[in-house]
Amino acid sequence: MTDTDQQSAAVSRRTVLAAGALTAVAVASQTRWAPAASAAAKPAIFYSPHQDDEAIGLAGSILEHKAAGRPVYLVLVTDGANPDLAQRMNADPCPLTTWASPHPCAAGGHHGLSWPTDGTSKIVAARTAEFMASAKALGVDKVINFKIPDDGGTPAAYNKLVSRITTKVKSLAEQYPGASHKFSAGWLDRTAAHKASSDAAYRLMNDGTISDVRFNHIYAYVRPWDRRADGASYVLNIPGSHMAIKRNSIYAYNTWAPSRNLYALGYHSVPDWLEGAHGDPREFVCTLPSDYRLGKID
Repeated sequence: MTDTDQQSAAVSRRTVLAAGALTAVAVASQTRWAPAASAAAKPAIFYSPHQDDEAIGLAGSILEHKAAGRPVYLVLVTDGANPDLAQRMNADPCPLTTWASPHPCAAGGHHGLSWPTDGTSKIVAARTAEFMASAKALGVDKVINFKIPDDGGTPAAYNKLVSRITTKVKSLAEQYPGASHKFSAGWLDRTAAHKASSDAAYRLMNDGTISDVRFNHIYAYVRPWDRRADGASYVLNIPGSHMAIKRNSIYAYNTWAPSRNLYALGYHSVPDWLEGAHGDPREFVCTLPSDYRLGKID
């Protein structure tokens, strides 16, 4: 892709992502294209560390498995509590317009919601509403919510987060023997919940609990175009029909519809990631590197 092409794509993305009416229609529609999952097929289980990670870097892989006739289960790993996001949504005018790379606000630049700033009272429910709308757009067969507190700031809290995720994933592995497991490439994403998810996978791979395991680099899309595949074992080229559905899942995170508890929180949190994924018909799949190291990355 040339620089001119990338600039055109960026303009196109922002035009689409700013269209609140369009996004509301897109999210309201349900995916009906996928074939029925085979009763004998083992499920593919995808683990989204937060609400929005599945839309950014897992959706194309989810649709690939759906097209193959496999049942797909989508797991929300943490609750996504975020005090900073609550403060952002309380601001008026919207701080999106003052960031280094200005982005349109789905609320028209004004909200001032007066939400509690504990990051849980309103944020968790509203982020999860966006997640459920995204999952509906993707047509997954089952949604599972671990409801693990998103707290990995200290070494002790991080180790507790890893243990909680490990316990939950092990339970699913026992419930669905032979399932494949798809995590975030946390050593590349470098956020606590992402790294803790891949640490949990590492533990369970090494004790033989899970064996068919892959990792998607969810935050690749803020890298330069030609560096996004760095560290990937292979690149999934997403077909156009699947990319249209992935974009519908992205729109779940930029829809302003308070009556449905949708406040465009994903877009107010990580607009660059969402726009990058919207304009790039690729996903980046990894295996664990040979020098993988457990533990929190600062």
